[in-house]
Amino acid sequence: MTLPTITTPTYELVLPSNEKKIKYRPFLVKEEKILILALQSQDNAQITNAVKQVLKSCVLTRGTNIDKLPTFDIEYLFLNIRAKSIGESIKIVITCADDGETEVPVTIFVDEIQVKKHKDHKTDIILDDKTLRMKYPSLEEFVESNFEIADELTPEEKVNLTLKPVANCLDMLFNEEDAWDFSNYTEKEKINFLGKLTSKQYKEVEKFFATMPKLSHEIEVENPKTGVKNRVVLEGLKDFFA
Repeated sequence: MTLPTITTPTYELVLPSNEKKIKYRPFLVKEEKILILALQSQDNAQITNAVKQVLKSCVLTRGTNIDKLPTFDIEYLFLNIRAKSIGESIKIVITCADDGETEVPVTIFVDEIQVKKHKDHKTDIILDDKTLRMKYPSLEEFVESNFEIADELTPEEKVNLTLKPVANCLDMLFNEEDAWDFSNYTEKEKINFLGKLTSKQYKEVEKFFATMPKLSHEIEVENPKTGVKNRVVLEGLKDFFA
């Protein structure tokens, strides 16, 4: 007689980027093993790839393209799946900043962690008579941006590798008469475009990333040795992946 399949519960949440409601399930034992192995590697790229694999299995809403979701959607979605799979709290260890060595265990509840949106954030950047429209990094760009820059690369290659994740977030350039869709251009052409911006213009591009919505949670930790209260801001998946 074939063993019965245990029914897996389903849940819903709203994606921060577009307020779209999606259904998901907790991850299974075999998927948990994938995550544990990634954690043991202590490699950000492997952790991200593991998250990607698990999310594709756990998201049940048809038409949800995990590869195209903004990174902050992915992080928020993963945390909620983790909460329903393992528990609603995450235990991490914080090193107190006032002495740089005292470690304090902290418990964080997942429902307290939200995607924070900056009031000055905008996707359209004015470049003289044209407007540059940016798009959010997807998981693919997030993975690629976490590879270390090899020492044997030339200075020019290092610059190009640094600009690559930025180039992948270029969406469109337009004015009142014309529009240029960056999907029609090669990576090299997009990097060359970035390289020809002025420092002031590029700072506006950097501001897009600096103010981009992000998974964030602020806690206060008291150093038991010194009595000093340390304000700690946790941001991004890696800070909560414990």
